[in-house]
Amino acid sequence: MSQPTGLTTLRVQNRHAGYLAVEQAPGVDSHPTPILLLHGWGVHSELMKAPAKRLAALGYRCIAPDFPGFGSTPAPPTAWTVHDYAQWTLDVCDALEMPRVHLFAHSFGARVAMVMASRSPDRIDKIALTGAAGIPSKKSLSSSLRLSSYKTARSVLKTVGASALADRLSAWYGTRYGSADYQAASGVMRETFLKVVNEDLSTVAAQVRHPTLLFWGALDQETPLWQGKMLEKLIPDAGLIIYEKGDHYAYLRHQVEIARTLDYFLRH
Repeated sequence: MSQPTGLTTLRVQNRHAGYLAVEQAPGVDSHPTPILLLHGWGVHSELMKAPAKRLAALGYRCIAPDFPGFGSTPAPPTAWTVHDYAQWTLDVCDALEMPRVHLFAHSFGARVAMVMASRSPDRIDKIALTGAAGIPSKKSLSSSLRLSSYKTARSVLKTVGASALADRLSAWYGTRYGSADYQAASGVMRETFLKVVNEDLSTVAAQVRHPTLLFWGALDQETPLWQGKMLEKLIPDAGLIIYEKGDHYAYLRHQVEIARTLDYFLRH
């Protein structure tokens, strides 16, 4: 995907970071709390530009950072967990002097949002998640057995000193059964991807005490609707809005409705 345009830069954790800023439109009733928009895996802040502009037109200051490893922000120095990304995002808020924010987050960004809300609840006001990742996918018996056999074989090879063969097995397995996101990643970002997708955030979701709106596409294949329904049950103060013809990017295909709903939600 092409690099995002119109970004501003700052220093976060002593490294360069890029972010998109869309200020409140003049002449509208402005809201004092900014909205932090968090993008999904494999993309960058450009995909948050359209909703940011709609929300800015309604009186909100909108900030959308490029996560490390995406867009204009370089990859982290080591493989990160969701918690590392959450801390980095809080540091972005500090650098921009935003002590408290609303969150609007998609897919992987929703993982980060939930961790931020659970570990630093005083920094977050209200939350909107769309196509949120973090609930483990249901695995078929055959895929579970295949993964178990692979892990056993790799462990045995390493135990007998055949590390090179174990590495070749890992490379083959990843190529044969890895997801598109796994295939697209390399180096530290591939290691980061594995840490991220293997973390079950069900317990974290249950610790989110903020008013939360969930926007979901009924046709979402990446994060199926049953995961949205599960999050609605786990998060104590959550409501689920379903778009029957929406997919994983329902937030882009239903921008007008979501912006209006979100504006009412944030002001009341």
